[in-house]
Amino acid sequence: MVKSGHFFAALPENGAEEAIEPLAQWPGVRIERIVSRGQASPPGFWYDQDGTEWVILLAGSAALLFEGESAPRVLRPGDYVEIPPHARHRVEWTDADAPTIWLAVHSKSTD
Repeated sequence: MVKSGHFFAALPENGAEEAIEPLAQWPGVRIERIVSRGQASPPGFWYDQDGTEWVILLAGSAALLFEGESAPRVLRPGDYVEIPPHARHRVEWTDADAPTIWLAVHSKSTD
């Protein structure tokens, strides 16, 4: 079956949580649309994922902080980051005035 859609259609309304929408999934790979509206990681929380994540910011702005770095990386539309497994990181902030829209590709070894 052929699936299609519009990436920027039907954006979720403001909410307390980020909206994560799975777009496609195959063995070892998951693709998501993430919409943030001012959310950030809770104080003291760090993502520590088993697989690689490749993420591109398509709208809005955000800052990611990686453990061991002195300052967050500010992302604007078109900026991407490849996050290796177990690279501890957190979302310091996302744009509170406009939707921040991410495309995330998660991969995990199928060995």
